[in-house]
Amino acid sequence: MTSRIAYIASNTFREAVRDRVLYNLIAFALLLSGAAIFVGQISIDIERLVVVNLGLAAVSLFGTVIAIFIGIGLVSKEIEKRTLYTVLSRPVRRWEFIIGKFFGLAGTLVVNTFFMAIGVFAALLYVAHKFSRPDALILIALYFIILEFLMICALALLFSSFSTPLLSAVFAFSLFVIGSFADDLRAFAELSHGFTHWVAAAAAYLVPNFSALNVISAVAHQQPVGAQLVLSNTLYALLYTTVALSGAVLIFERRNLK
Repeated sequence: MTSRIAYIASNTFREAVRDRVLYNLIAFALLLSGAAIFVGQISIDIERLVVVNLGLAAVSLFGTVIAIFIGIGLVSKEIEKRTLYTVLSRPVRRWEFIIGKFFGLAGTLVVNTFFMAIGVFAALLYVAHKFSRPDALILIALYFIILEFLMICALALLFSSFSTPLLSAVFAFSLFVIGSFADDLRAFAELSHGFTHWVAAAAAYLVPNFSALNVISAVAHQQPVGAQLVLSNTLYALLYTTVALSGAVLIFERRNLK
């Protein structure tokens, strides 16, 4: 079982790495990190702030685009090319196929985050000429970004398990945008009353809370990130990812592929 999942994951990783869109987005993220250097030179005494903000925002944004656009096609491409039938004709279960695809895409995003992070640290070193202890907080922000990617990968697979690539992209992007304002949605739910309150509260707790994972501004201002927040965000992201993946597996198990 483990070997079958690993085989599917490795194939997914290789296919994602060969995707031209992937390289274009990585190059664009690195260019944006480089642009932060020039923007920082225009500002006075806030070069580090600008570089960290723009660099981490680039990693998060373009990693999210990679996760969605590759994730929504993981199932549909296999069906269109009819390679899925060949895979499932072997002793491979449907849930193993979904889990393998998830780990393959997640591994791709982790590797790409690593290379984009090198660009951010290189830009930071260029403007600051040295690293300081507060720069270690960037690693926590990058860790939260990876947790965000895991949730987005699971959601992309969930939508692609029953919908078309176009609708899957719309659903995934919509949840990403709404989840980025989850704290504001919860605040609105507390201020509202009656039916509106229950709808807003339900939506606030159902959508992924990406706002809790966004500590880019705090890290840029060298504000410490508590261990309790790291633990709670880790547990939340893993739980949400597990639920979304379970939903994808249940739907895909019952999907008529004929």
